[in-house]
Amino acid sequence: MKSEEIAVTLTKLFDEAAVVAIAPGSWQVETSGFRLLVLLSEDNTWVRVLLPIVPVQEAQPLLEQLLEANFDDTQEVRYAVYEGVVWGVFQHNSNTLVSADLESAIARLASLHQAGLDDVFTRLIENRIRQIILAAKQQGQSQQATMQNLERFYAEGLLGEIEQTPEAQAEVIAAWQRQLESLWDQVEP
Repeated sequence: MKSEEIAVTLTKLFDEAAVVAIAPGSWQVETSGFRLLVLLSEDNTWVRVLLPIVPVQEAQPLLEQLLEANFDDTQEVRYAVYEGVVWGVFQHNSNTLVSADLESAIARLASLHQAGLDDVFTRLIENRIRQIILAAKQQGQSQQATMQNLERFYAEGLLGEIEQTPEAQAEVIAAWQRQLESLWDQVEP
């Protein structure tokens, strides 16, 4: 894919005013929701598309889940860390890149940006719930007994926020119940 084709693809995807050539072989796309960078390597052999997701300090507790997402979920794009920012990154050989693949990668990057850390946080929570289920099953507890323990932990203040309202606590307990029900049979001791 040549420089001109990249520019045409970008203007096809975004409002022409949003696409700015910042240097030869480099574009910035400014939308109301994000700033996307598209860069050709100096020798024009590689295209890199970058989209900042979150500051790395926000993602620090979830770095393992980000790497797992790179392995399982992100398809042609990847999470990367550079200069204190978690980025969504797509890299491809420019000679074999076609417009449809670039469009798909940009859509996937926009999806990562929109999700922020929600998807990787959900993965972390699901892994933790699986660990609770595994421990409960290894101790011979039933699903009902496990849920009763979680409710007791909330009542005693071991789980949840200190200033949590009864309504908020009920919502959290209902969420725990749904997760336990959906994952219980998937976890083998």
